[in-house]
Amino acid sequence: MTTNEIKYIKSLSQKKFRDQSGLFVVEGEKLVAEALASRFKVEKVYRKADVGEAAMARISALSSPSPALALVHRPVDLESSVLPARGLFLALDGIRDPGNLGTILRIADWFGLDAVYASPDTVDVFNPKVVQATMGAIFRVRFHYTDIPALCRQALTAGGKVYGTFLDGDNMYGIPLDNGASSPAVIVIGNEANGISAPTAAHVTDRLYIPPFPPDDPGSESLNAAVATAITVAEFRRQA
Repeated sequence: MTTNEIKYIKSLSQKKFRDQSGLFVVEGEKLVAEALASRFKVEKVYRKADVGEAAMARISALSSPSPALALVHRPVDLESSVLPARGLFLALDGIRDPGNLGTILRIADWFGLDAVYASPDTVDVFNPKVVQATMGAIFRVRFHYTDIPALCRQALTAGGKVYGTFLDGDNMYGIPLDNGASSPAVIVIGNEANGISAPTAAHVTDRLYIPPFPPDDPGSESLNAAVATAITVAEFRRQA
């Protein structure tokens, strides 16, 4: 492995170089195997047995280098504004934490959501920390960057619903929730610090609230974005 090759791989830890090359890094035997079995095109695989432990340590972003690393092409449909005519979808409105985004993709994978859409200011899904946090879900969940208010308008035009979680919303356990069987149903998850933005909130048809226990004495002000996503999507699927 040449010095230039090592520098190139390490450069992919930065978004601008991922954007230029259209490649991202996947580390770990399991993730590399999932990449190879997915619809994603794998450019090259590096294995410790072939390049040596010292070289793997230099190209790895992990504290303990894994036995395998791959360079993978980003999908061509990463930026898409097309919302299918039916299905249950997540719309991420400014999620900034890599761990949250990775966990949300795992949640979408577990509950069989039809796609995840994210605003342009959401953290890059191919950030190495996001990729690791997905535990392989990144290769199974359809993910697109798009204008979220415009996506919500699409859902409403198609006769669907747009849900969002708010502290002043209605208790979601007392509301019938639409899983998108006949029209699109969109669940909006807001920014970790500021919640759902005003332009997106203007299109929300159903404001949901996850009640604490006891109801009149919550210990925390709010829930982590990924935790709120899991609780909300679980209730949608329970009612399906």
